[in-house]
Amino acid sequence: MPTWLFAIFALMAFIVPAHAEDIAEKATLCASCHGENGVPIDQTIPVIWGQNAGYLYVELRDFKRGARTDPIMSQMATGLSREDMMALAEYFSKKPWPNLGQKPADAATAERAQVIANSAQCSQCHLAGFLGASLVPRVSDQNHDYLLATLRAIRSGERGNNNWMTELMKAYSDQDMAALAAYLAGL
Repeated sequence: MPTWLFAIFALMAFIVPAHAEDIAEKATLCASCHGENGVPIDQTIPVIWGQNAGYLYVELRDFKRGARTDPIMSQMATGLSREDMMALAEYFSKKPWPNLGQKPADAATAERAQVIANSAQCSQCHLAGFLGASLVPRVSDQNHDYLLATLRAIRSGERGNNNWMTELMKAYSDQDMAALAAYLAGL
C-alpha cells in the first residue's frame, strides 16, 4: 500500500471515530476497505458484513492491544473505545453476507479439503457449513486470498492471537492450505 494512502487512513482513524455522531457514521470509514456493499475492495481484505459479532469485537480488541497487527487496522482500532468496538461488531454482524461470486472448488480439491477439515476437526469450532458462532469466525464464502494468507499467517505465528490454531496449522502443507482456502471460499 502506498505510504500516502496509509497516512490518510491513519489520520482518519483518529478523526472520524472520535467525532462521529453514531455507529453507522463511524462504520462508513470501514467501507473504505471492506466495501460499501460488504464486498471488500481487494480479495486480501476480509468480509465483515454478516460476520459473528463476538469474533469482530475480539479482533478489533486484539488490533487495539497489539495482539494482532496490521498496518491499517492497528491504527484504526487505536481510536476506538470498547463501546465503539462492541457497537461496530454488532452493526456489521446484522448486515447480510455479500455474494462474492466465488466458484466452488473442483471435486479433487474439495475432497482433499474435506479430509483436511475432518482431520483438523474444523467443524468442531467453525460448526456446520463453516458459519462459526460467537467468537469463532465464519470462514465459509470468505475471500479466497484472505483465507489463504490468514492460514499461512496463523501457521507461521505472524498472526499470534490464537496459539491453538498456530499449533494446529503447523501440521499442514502449503498445498493443504491452498485446498482448504479454495474449498471454504467456494462454499
